[in-house]
Amino acid sequence: MLRRLSISALIITSAFTLARADVYRWVDDKGQPHYSDQWMPGSEVIKTSKVHPPGWDNATHTADQKSLTASNTKISQQLDEKDNSRAVQQDLASRHAVLCKQSKESYMRAITSRRVYKEGAEGERSYLSDADADAYREQLRKQVQDYCGSVPQFDPNAPIPQPQPISEPKVNPAAATSH
Repeated sequence: MLRRLSISALIITSAFTLARADVYRWVDDKGQPHYSDQWMPGSEVIKTSKVHPPGWDNATHTADQKSLTASNTKISQQLDEKDNSRAVQQDLASRHAVLCKQSKESYMRAITSRRVYKEGAEGERSYLSDADADAYREQLRKQVQDYCGSVPQFDPNAPIPQPQPISEPKVNPAAATSH
């Protein structure tokens, strides 16, 4: 019985101790005040349950808090800048990879084609002369070099893959004819 009473007293005492806490107030970017029992950068103590030690000066404490707030703000800004620069680098790398792939495909298509053409606004083809086709291939080779760092090897003696025939669908003649 005494053991239960002492455990109950301990639980009740700890509950009252936890209920007494500091209350902090801060104002967000939109001007809305917020209250919490946890300290946030830029917050100020509204109510405290702590007994201040002798010689504790509110002005010194406020100056220390402002100093910490300024330091936290600076660190937060630095972290945001690092995150932003990392995101920009990732975006550039992914865009660079896409451009590299597109350039390689265009270059290989131009190299393996016998005749090179450009499509007009309405989809009509205008074929390039041999000199213009060679200049276009050189331009694509430089573009691949810029985006990828190296140009894929092309063996002119390698056989050009033949297009595969498209198989016709199998139709039952009896079902296809109407009576």
